[in-house]
Amino acid sequence: MTSWHDVEAAALKVVGEARASGVSLGCAESCTGGMVSAALTSIPGSSEVVRGGVVSYDPAVKHDVLGVSQRIIDAPEIGVVSSECAAQMCVGASQVLKAQVCVSVTGIAGPGGAEPEKPVGTVWFGLCVEGAPKTQVRHFEGDRESVRLQAVHHALELLFEGIAKAAGLQKSFGEVAPNTHAGSKPA
Repeated sequence: MTSWHDVEAAALKVVGEARASGVSLGCAESCTGGMVSAALTSIPGSSEVVRGGVVSYDPAVKHDVLGVSQRIIDAPEIGVVSSECAAQMCVGASQVLKAQVCVSVTGIAGPGGAEPEKPVGTVWFGLCVEGAPKTQVRHFEGDRESVRLQAVHHALELLFEGIAKAAGLQKSFGEVAPNTHAGSKPA
């Protein structure tokens, strides 16, 4: 089970790598309600790389602030819990925040809100690196808090991958020691 301690350890890795690589970060969050941004900004030195985050819990904010198409939001077969929405959220955040790497999170944390083909625990992620988005879906088990913590942890893993891509590195999240100190840069 993912804990807040796990999330903070992941955020430490992300902030450390972003600082070492000189890559700026941003977030667009819905079902996590700002938890990704909170995890990142809990790390000392994060202000050097975190540009900001947009909590777009309401579909109108997704449209008005992040530029998600109203057609996507209103389409019953697409909607806000979709690849299309996640992609437009991370692209919109990268533009609004002027960040090189942005992650987006949109899903159904529960206990209610399930839709046909979209059970509780369905979370779509977007990752935008230098303006190019990709998306993926995960299905998490557990109660609302568990789903949200797992989603935050996965979003941080994606940010790490995005940093590596933006910096031209061949690194994966699991290859960096969890006790990397974000306050120091490599010599």
